[in-house]
Amino acid sequence: MAISLGIVYLWFGLLKFYPHLSPAEDIAKDTISILFLETISSNWSLTLLAFWETCIGLLLIINYYQQLALFFALAHISLTFTPFFVFPELTFNDLPFSLTLLGQYIVKNIIIISVIISLLVRTYKSSQNQTITTNSTY
Repeated sequence: MAISLGIVYLWFGLLKFYPHLSPAEDIAKDTISILFLETISSNWSLTLLAFWETCIGLLLIINYYQQLALFFALAHISLTFTPFFVFPELTFNDLPFSLTLLGQYIVKNIIIISVIISLLVRTYKSSQNQTITTNSTY
């Protein structure tokens, strides 16, 4: 699961480094602009987002600092729901049930949240087992 999630993050992140390749580029720029009160330029914000997503993807794929990567992924994916609140005209056809394509694109992130939580639980349990094993050898 971690590798699959990592591939998605890496792919989506790499697309954002190249103008007009990511279908989420405009909504990401607009959302970040609102979240940071227009203090970051749109090009710079997209580059930072691309870097963030790419790093998450690489860390998950190579299984390095996986728990930290999962926390960053959880923060990231939670913020992807922001357009529902700041751009409801772009995410809903008719409130509250009929979603636009963008709204559907965002709602599918519920699955990604479930995967992240599942992986976090697994890494937590694994770290607890290692602690118990280490402590029992004394």
